[in-house]
Amino acid sequence: MSAGPPDGTPGRALRPCAARIGLSTASVYPEGTAVAFELAAKLGYDGVEVMVWTDPVSQDPYALQRLSQHYGVAVLAIHAPCLIITQRVWTTDPWTKLQRARFAAELVGADTVVVHPPFRWQRDYARRFREGVGQLAEETDVRFAVENMFPLRVRGREVSAYQPSWDVAAEEPYRDYTLDLSHTAVSQSDAIGMLTAMGDRLTHLHIADGTGQPKDEHLVPGRGSQPCADVLERLARRDFSGNVVVEINTRRVLDRAEREADLAEALAFCRLHLAAADVPPSRPG
Repeated sequence: MSAGPPDGTPGRALRPCAARIGLSTASVYPEGTAVAFELAAKLGYDGVEVMVWTDPVSQDPYALQRLSQHYGVAVLAIHAPCLIITQRVWTTDPWTKLQRARFAAELVGADTVVVHPPFRWQRDYARRFREGVGQLAEETDVRFAVENMFPLRVRGREVSAYQPSWDVAAEEPYRDYTLDLSHTAVSQSDAIGMLTAMGDRLTHLHIADGTGQPKDEHLVPGRGSQPCADVLERLARRDFSGNVVVEINTRRVLDRAEREADLAEALAFCRLHLAAADVPPSRPG
């Protein structure tokens, strides 16, 4: 599709990016998993990422399969239950959680399992994490994309709750990464630098915004200080074919209409900035 001006000067050719834009089920909280499928279908998302948490539907792969078929919405990713509040979801054993997440992904046709680095108190898990995640990935076509997190700030000091680090891009490379732009805001990281460090191993993006406050804000992209547009445009220029998942906080909206408006705005932002603009060479003379 050409967007050249009528006077014949060189224009900007737009080419669509191969990335799929998904909606995290966490984006509709406190409404449930089924609502995320409903809104993804209504608003035109390419699929959903299922956050496995205390909602029983999110824990049942067969229920997820039925929702996907009912609404005609693909499941792009399964977010393993790695949060503090999900420590007892499925099991207390972190390896069993990842195995069950892999099973769920394979059943519903998702290509990615999102996983956080281990907590500091999960010493045995942390000791074997890199090797174990790699082994799980070798046994399936499902990618295990390790997500960047953030430190806690206590009395002016930074304390990491994760082992070996919340900054997974600074370690020995993992096979696949998830980049979360709300987390880069909390950690006050250089998001573009982290994107560059992850390189071609970046296969999954959580698109959200933040202002640098010491809390995970998950704002609609464009409402904070993170380079959300720049990250999307860089991915488009590199022909990124992974998933871009809207993971925003809508828990304080007044009603369903306002939630839908925020989700629609986030989707429009992604589609706009994932249209990579190619500027052709200048004409001679």
